[in-house]
Amino acid sequence: MDAVKDASHLYEVERRARHAERPGFRISELQISPTQKVPWHYHTNVADTFYVLDGRIRVFLQDPKEDVRLGPGETFTARPGRPHLVVNDGDRSATFLVLQGIGEYDFVPLT
Repeated sequence: MDAVKDASHLYEVERRARHAERPGFRISELQISPTQKVPWHYHTNVADTFYVLDGRIRVFLQDPKEDVRLGPGETFTARPGRPHLVVNDGDRSATFLVLQGIGEYDFVPLT
């Protein structure tokens, strides 16, 4: 698939909010149920920094393979170009921030 500038139509979440957006940087909040996920993708120019507010998430990465589990107050950054998948790692909703930058945002889905 080709890169997109807005990936909100590609996957379902319980709630999403944009807290800040400036050229080259944005902060989004996502809430996902125990059965929802952010599908495999990467960003060409921006890093994703995850910060968990409530619940638990699990970030699977490639190049190299890695499995990161995060709880409230914990953070992890996926560098530009590194494929990753985010899932809920608990039995209730998880809420987390995604800080994206610095650079032009895109979402490149992996099939």
